Order: sequence, then C-alpha cells, then structure tokens
Amino acid sequence: MARNRGRRFDDEPKLNKKKVAATVIALLVIIMVIASIVMAIREKNKNNQNIEKPIEYFSAYTGSIWTVINSKGEELTSISSPEMIIVPNKEVDVFIETYDIDYTNGTSNTKVVNSKNEQLFSNYENVNAIVNYDTTDNTWYDTNALTFMRDGKYGLIDFQGNEVLNAEYDEISAMKGIQRILIIKKDGKVGIYNTVSKTITVNPEYDTVEALGTTYNDGFIVKDANNKFGVIGSEGKILLENKYDQVMKVSGTDKYVVKENSQTELVSGDGTVILDAGFDEIVSINSDNLVIVKDKKYGVITTSGEEVLKNEYDSIKYCFSDYYIVEVNGKYGVINSLGEYVIEAKYDNIDYRSDIVSLVCENADYTTDVYTREFNLLFTGTINKVDTDLGYIRVRIDGDYKYYNLQYQEISSKDALKENTLFLVKENGKYGYVNQDGQKVVDCIYDDATEQNEYGFCAVKKDGKWGALQSNGAVVLEPSYELENNLNIDFIGTWHLSEDTELNAYTK
Repeated sequence: MARNRGRRFDDEPKLNKKKVAATVIALLVIIMVIASIVMAIREKNKNNQNIEKPIEYFSAYTGSIWTVINSKGEELTSISSPEMIIVPNKEVDVFIETYDIDYTNGTSNTKVVNSKNEQLFSNYENVNAIVNYDTTDNTWYDTNALTFMRDGKYGLIDFQGNEVLNAEYDEISAMKGIQRILIIKKDGKVGIYNTVSKTITVNPEYDTVEALGTTYNDGFIVKDANNKFGVIGSEGKILLENKYDQVMKVSGTDKYVVKENSQTELVSGDGTVILDAGFDEIVSINSDNLVIVKDKKYGVITTSGEEVLKNEYDSIKYCFSDYYIVEVNGKYGVINSLGEYVIEAKYDNIDYRSDIVSLVCENADYTTDVYTREFNLLFTGTINKVDTDLGYIRVRIDGDYKYYNLQYQEISSKDALKENTLFLVKENGKYGYVNQDGQKVVDCIYDDATEQNEYGFCAVKKDGKWGALQSNGAVVLEPSYELENNLNIDFIGTWHLSEDTELNAYTK
C-alpha cells in the first residue's frame, strides 16, 4: 500500500495541451472576427450619419437691407441694417453694425452683436473689423483682432473681448495682402503687431514699413528717420542694417538687392557687396542664380557675374530646379538653364503651382494645359478647386469633373469628397446625384450642377436658371436665378453668392 501512495491520479485522463491551445486560438479568432464586424458596422454608421458641423456665419442682403445668415441657410431675422453688417470671422458669433454715418466728415459709430442680437463689448468704443485686400482687391478681415477707441486712440481686442493692445496708437491698419500682420502708428512712427502671437514684433520707431515679399515670413523693409532703408525679419530681428538709399522687394538665401549712392548692388546680410555690375536690375534670387534685366531684356547670371541665360527674353520667372518660365513675343514657355525649351513658348501665361507641384499653362481659349514637373501633359481643362487638406484636385474637362490626388492619380469623387453625402453624376448630357453607396438620389435632369459644398448644398441649373438642393437631395430652391455674371456659383440654402466678389456676401 505504501508503494502506491501519491499515485491516486495516475489513472485519470491527462490534459491534452495541444487541444486546449487549439481551442483557445479558435475562440480568439472568432472574437477577432466578431470585433472586426462590429467595428466595420460602427464605421459605416459613422460615415453615413450627418456629423453636426460648427455653425458659420456670412453677411447677406436683400434689396437694400443687410442681415446675417448661418451655414444652414437660416437668416438671423433679429439682425438687420441699411449698412453692410460685417462678419470678420465666419467661425465666431461676432458681427459689426455701422450707424450714424456722416459721409461729409467721415465719421460713424459701430456696435457689436451676436446671433441673438445681444450687444457685445459695450465697454469699448467704436469697435471695428480690420479690413485687408488680396492681390485682386477682394476684401477679407483679420480673424484674430478688432480695433477699438479710447480717448481718441486705437487699441486691439480679441474676439472674446479681451484687450490685447493698449489704446495708445494713432492708427492701426492691416499690411495689405499680408495675413496676421498689422501696422501700428504712434507719434508719427510705425511698427508691426502680430495678431496670432499677440506681440509687437517691431516697435513703432520707423517712418515706413512694408512687406519684403508675399508673406510675413519674408520679413519687412523699414525706413528710419534718416531716410535710410533696412530689413527686419518676421520675429523682429534686424536682417539688414538701415544704411541704404533703397531696398528692393527681392531677397533669397540671406541676399538682398539694395541701392547705395545710385548704385544697385547685391549684398549679404552683413552688408558685404556680392555683385554690383553686369545688370541694370535684379528681379529675383534663386540660390546663386539671379534673374536680371539689362538693356530692357531679361537673362540669368550667377552671383559671381557668369552668364547662365542670355538677356534676350521679354521676361523670365524662376520656376524650380534649373528651369525658368520665359516670355517671347507675348507667348510663354519653359526652358532649362541651357536655354533648351521643355515646354514650347505658345501659351498666354504659365504659372508654377508649388501647392500641386505642376505647371499651369493658359491657352488662348481659356482652357489650361497642366504639366507635371517632368513636363508630362496631364490634361487640358480647368482647375476648379485644390484642397490640400483633403488631398485632391478637381478639374473640369470637356464639361465633366474629374478628380486627382496630389500625386495626380485619378480618383473617384467619393474618394476625394469624403465628407459629402451627394456626388455629382452625368448621364446623357444631364446632371444628377448619387449617395455614398452609388444609389441614385437625384435624377439626371439638370443642365449643369456643382458638387456639394462644405455646408451640404448643391447648385443646379435648369432652363438657364440656378437653384439649390440640400444634403439629402431635396429641392431647397427651384431653379429661379439667372447668374450669368457670377464668377462663382454657390448656394447656402436659398441664398446665392453675390456677383460682386469683393463683398464676399450672399443675396437673394
């Protein structure tokens, strides 16, 4: 008996570890499959549901009365004025009304209200939007700050009503075409205020200040009390000392074009003269190459004065790498640094678009030929929209829309417009819409139509008149407006974009 102690389980069946492991793995696979199905269903439901977007606001008018509409197409009926109501930032519930206008003396009063017509910022006097203009003189406003007055001086508040700059300035205005930068003037001197960082980057101690390039990052040309010019960077650092008779709006890689003692020179940031001969004018700087004008013709030389392209062109604009856009007898083409044409000089204009890495060449019939950086012709048509955030390019070719990703691979509208509920289709020369599953929602009965805009509305044309559909395809406005003079056709509810593009307002 003693020999058998400790063996009482020897006759019990042993655990089969392989079978147990297989069972566990099978259960895990089943769980993973079920989880994948659940996630797919949730994702589909998420994609199909209408995600509530933040409300945005727009100036609008009917006849001679101004109001505000929201991105649902609803009019804020409690708000109206015979003068334009300014919406400085469409994402913020802050609107500016002007009243008591005296055109003789150039005076007026303002008040700020919200969508409920509740007065805001009443502790500040004469609050105003800061108007700016783009290169085509379309109006826009600074979206970070508003001016106000106190004791005859100007200051700044943000859109929450917080004072961000004391009221001690004689003038505050936008630097034309440059975002986030304001010119502040005090005691006859000017400086620079950045509305994003909320800092004075250049103290008001100069006679004049202007943009060196097309963005605030390019820096600023400043003139001091001695009528001498220099350059200051976007953060306020002195890049070029104030000792020149003139600084041209040309720069590149720590090089500047200046005039000193009637002599035009290329100088470095420390003032060293790099080049002062071989040209009448320097137009642009690209690394060690300069586009120059000599004897009224354009050419390219190096910073050491060596010729790259003969000065025999009517104009030259740097493109990329060692390629240049040239003008010859009113037509444009592209050449390399050897003077060899890679695109024939046959176009009315050519632009290199770095945002989509392509050359856009305008034909005489108002279409465009679009080439890759390798100079392969992609298509002939019109670029309708570029959205680098969503990563697509929409073009119109022979009356139809096509979509490309930023690598110029053709994609479907559904792949491009991921947030849309309707997608434009064309059958037998007529337009309609399908949903995300490709099911027909709107019959192809329209002569022309647009894709759904970011607010969910589609513009449709029938018998020469335009109307609008909402996000489910239902008619919100029967075609009733002739918009032949409108450069852009866009609807928010029953309101359409004004033909006066400078206003950036809606009407009906």
